Amino acid sequence: MFENLSDRLERSFKILKGEGKITEINVAETLKDVRRALLDADVNYKVAKSFTDEVKRKAMGMNVLTAVKPGQLMVKIVHDELAGLMGGTAAELKLEGRPAIVLMSGLQGSGKTTFSGKLANMLKKKNRKNPLLVACDVYRPAAIEQLKVVGESVGVPVYSEPDNKDVVAIAGNAIREAKAKGYDVVIIDTAGRLAVDEEMMNEIASLKEAVNPDETLFVVDSMTGQDAVNTAREFNDRLDFNGVVLTKLDGDTRGGAALSIRTVVTKPIKFVGTGEKMEAIDVFHPERMADRILGMGDIVSLVERAQEQFDEKQARELEKKIRKNKFDFNDFMAQIQQIKKMGNIKDLAAMIPGVGKAIKDIDIDDNAFKGIEAIISSMTPKERTNPEIINQSRRMRIAKGSGTNIQEVNRLLKQFDQMRKMMKMVTSMDSSRMMQMANMMKSKMK
Repeated sequence: MFENLSDRLERSFKILKGEGKITEINVAETLKDVRRALLDADVNYKVAKSFTDEVKRKAMGMNVLTAVKPGQLMVKIVHDELAGLMGGTAAELKLEGRPAIVLMSGLQGSGKTTFSGKLANMLKKKNRKNPLLVACDVYRPAAIEQLKVVGESVGVPVYSEPDNKDVVAIAGNAIREAKAKGYDVVIIDTAGRLAVDEEMMNEIASLKEAVNPDETLFVVDSMTGQDAVNTAREFNDRLDFNGVVLTKLDGDTRGGAALSIRTVVTKPIKFVGTGEKMEAIDVFHPERMADRILGMGDIVSLVERAQEQFDEKQARELEKKIRKNKFDFNDFMAQIQQIKKMGNIKDLAAMIPGVGKAIKDIDIDDNAFKGIEAIISSMTPKERTNPEIINQSRRMRIAKGSGTNIQEVNRLLKQFDQMRKMMKMVTSMDSSRMMQMANMMKSKMK
């Protein structure tokens, strides 16, 4: 995510490395490079110029403490300005109606239908809502079926009228159904449309007026850069939407849309799509995104994703098994599934401060666990529960059944055994030994 921009900004800051103080000359040279980096990232020219002018104004007016190097100070100023550029703080979804209504808008192919399912899934799991999806794309072939497949995958019902082409009537009937059956959020998926298509724009404007949504969201593919920003402006002029959803952010190496859209349309980015899975949706946090752009990681988001997959009851049961040295391959497989649900592996690793830079040239496949899963799946239930019984002949059978080799099976069994010992040791420690171990680790890291 934004790898190209991150690399360019890092090179820009090196201009100030070794400088004793901030001067107009070295600041101008650094910011000239920063502006180029932003323009190469497909950031709007006026936004890039205004951004660097503001950074320069703040840098020149700041007294540099002796303990702070000019390069560090510049990173801090740029970080704060980047966060401000993207909105400063996260913008919440306002769901006050009974039921609350969310209307989706955007171009065809921007990911509205998939995002509708992701939002329904998030509201259901995190916000304890009872959502209803509504199929108001009456033009695209199989659009209704696609929404039904998405709804089924997240366990959310879909309201549709396949023979009706009147989207205002469909939405009205869906809202009445939601009130009758106790759904508290109605998410209306609409057809993709061009801003220049007067008839289609009039249709969604009429739909918005009829249903009076709590939130109108504009969904756009972040990888289209300035085209996304221009389209957002045109839609906003007609619809006056409440917020922006950037899809496919995980594949965006530049970041032009994320950095420009807030300034150009004066509406917040509310959500981002970070993958194909239904769980791959994040509330947009400008300050965290600024951290990631500047290579500082995003440990808060990583912890939040982990907590979403965390089951307190399962965790207590797992701790008991670890204390008794009963952690087995069934438990290990369950942990792998939880990690996979958290999202793209490389993206997760990049959230750890310092790791993103180290792995930027390493290709980490989302199927990184495939070999391990194949090996575990080739074990018998008894072998998964009692790894100690896996002798040489069993190992050969497992290797053959999993399409791997004996070395890979041996490696996994050895690593699993080491992991079990380490887990048991950690859980058996009292607090004083835990503190002692933490201090030892801290001194080694230093």
